[in-house]
Amino acid sequence: MTAPRDLWVGTYPAPDRAAGSGEGVWRVPVGADGTFGAPVLAAEAAAPSFVALHPSGRTLYAVAEDAPGAVSAYPVLDDGALGAPATIASGGSFPCHLLALPDMLWIANYGDGVAAAVPLDPATGAWAADAVSRFPGRGAGPQEDRQEGPHAHFTAAVGGDALVVDLGADVLRRYPPQPTAGSPAALAATLPAGTGPRHLVALPGGALVVAGELDARLHVLVPAAPGTWEPAASYPATVVDASSPEHRYRTGTLLHTADRSYPSHLTLTGDLLALGVRGADVLSLHRAVGDAGAAPRLEHLADVPLGDGAWPRHHAVLGPVADGRLLVVVARQGTGDLAAVLVDPATGQGDVVDALPLPTPPACVLEAS
Repeated sequence: MTAPRDLWVGTYPAPDRAAGSGEGVWRVPVGADGTFGAPVLAAEAAAPSFVALHPSGRTLYAVAEDAPGAVSAYPVLDDGALGAPATIASGGSFPCHLLALPDMLWIANYGDGVAAAVPLDPATGAWAADAVSRFPGRGAGPQEDRQEGPHAHFTAAVGGDALVVDLGADVLRRYPPQPTAGSPAALAATLPAGTGPRHLVALPGGALVVAGELDARLHVLVPAAPGTWEPAASYPATVVDASSPEHRYRTGTLLHTADRSYPSHLTLTGDLLALGVRGADVLSLHRAVGDAGAAPRLEHLADVPLGDGAWPRHHAVLGPVADGRLLVVVARQGTGDLAAVLVDPATGQGDVVDALPLPTPPACVLEAS
């Protein structure tokens, strides 16, 4: 990475404010050295906590994380601005993640656990249908305050299918690329009870790494029967003790005492895993190591401090800069800003080199091209 890049940034409402109280989607430039430019409000929108770009680059999607939920499709204009959105229902409540494929948009509705899909025009990413197909989840887990029912939290394209990560039921659900509305999900994997799976990445050899939000571990799953995986090993998300010092994060009218770690977003760059960990408030770096015929193992490299109360919800890895380090932009929801972090991919060591406050808390970071 040598030239400046533009980012799309989704945000939450300000603490104690309802959805639609001034938050929106921002366009933010960042230089190769991690220096941010002036942000531009591209669209005012209600709780656009997650954004995704169509593979054509011509449409940007943003959730409205509310009940009932919605998803808006914004045309990306030639000058990089956003046109007027076309908005549809998300098929459930509190949508929190999107997977944009050439001909299908998958939606994870956290509130009621419904996964949903809507056809797209492969050339432009515009809606090819007016309504979504709904795929309800089922099940619960042992942590009653977070696992009283299904909670779809993430979707990923793996092996030609769509995998839905269900935090509430401790499972991965699998759907074909062209699903039929109401068809049952195939069970792709069952995680240990209380894992609270949140995000995943697929390793080149076919294994999966799943971030457990509720048990603060990274789980390695290996292929079993076709289209299924089974747990092989798990590793601590971080070596930082989140209870010392105590971190506090305010959201809405609730004050949470983060006396433990809550993993959030997980990315894979080569063999390097980057995991945001709330509570501990670090970017945790691990290396995936594989031996022929054996399950991959994870080696913890380092934890990059992001500042007390950062609550890193999401990040984007923008690639190596001139000196070989990776530029990672982190959405620090708790402190209400973006952080640019330069990370040595060999050691995992890194430093925050710039920060950009936004009017409302950032929740998602996406490279604009």
